[in-house]
Amino acid sequence: MSEYYLGIDLGGTKILSGLADGEGNILTSYRRDTKAVMGEKHVINNILKTVEDVLQKSGIAAGHVKSLGIGSPGPLNTENGIIIENSNLPCKNVHIVEIMEKELGIKTVLENDANAAALAEKWFGAGRDVDDMVYLTISTGIGGGAVIKRELFSGYSNNACEIGHTVIDPDGPICGCGNHGCLESFASGKSIGRMAKEAAKSKQSNLILELADGDLDKIDAAVCAEAARKGDKTAAEIFSTAGFYLGIGLGNVVNIFNPQLIVLGGGVMKASDLFLDKALEIMRQNALDASLSVLEVKKVELGGEKGLMGTLAVAMKERLVENG
Repeated sequence: MSEYYLGIDLGGTKILSGLADGEGNILTSYRRDTKAVMGEKHVINNILKTVEDVLQKSGIAAGHVKSLGIGSPGPLNTENGIIIENSNLPCKNVHIVEIMEKELGIKTVLENDANAAALAEKWFGAGRDVDDMVYLTISTGIGGGAVIKRELFSGYSNNACEIGHTVIDPDGPICGCGNHGCLESFASGKSIGRMAKEAAKSKQSNLILELADGDLDKIDAAVCAEAARKGDKTAAEIFSTAGFYLGIGLGNVVNIFNPQLIVLGGGVMKASDLFLDKALEIMRQNALDASLSVLEVKKVELGGEKGLMGTLAVAMKERLVENG
């Protein structure tokens, strides 16, 4: 009998579920709006409905699905299958694994979404030929995941690899986590947008404000990137600064993990032409030569399906490790 696996990519605006065969090929998928404003019970009901939609669409009964993987932002208690909290969802101490197993009768595994993305790149993307890699997503925030000897490294309490919250400069700007000078407060999309707003407000860049139709609230990393590509020196300097601090962060990653591969993803990487060379230059200045000599840095290979592929990798983890 064929093996099937389910994955659920749980986000603040959408729930994406997919069914894959034993090789990780997505057979069918279904997207449903999360409708977080409707409350916790409604979100849980939408998660269950999305799975039912996929199974109905595929014609596969739940009894033929070996396992289900869920990827969610944290903090989580993955060992006990609990969403402790989620800033984008009305979920607090939700025993999501227990709920799914009771309602669907399918073995369920919960994982941090960044860790799930790391597994996806390891097994289906840029890291398929390596045993040791670190994945960084540079988006609104900065997240990370590490695969060591082909196994996900989660830490003792499943909170490892918060690379975005490593402190780069203790005198730096305050981060969303409450600390000062985290990598995320210098090199994330949110921090780039903040620096661009400050530049527009102080009249250092008229173009940034012009591209945002004169509305400071519309200024983000994408607007800053557009201005930089149109020759705005202040916008270009903002990305250079972000690249500098990202390079320090990458150097720390190299020295701590000694990986074969670092994979970089996330929405800010769409502007990688504006900061990546700087980041790699600074990384090389700060990392140890012995670790640099075996290191490769790549961009993600998986595109929009990365989140879903991550949840499927979570569901298929045992099979993937066994088959190598």
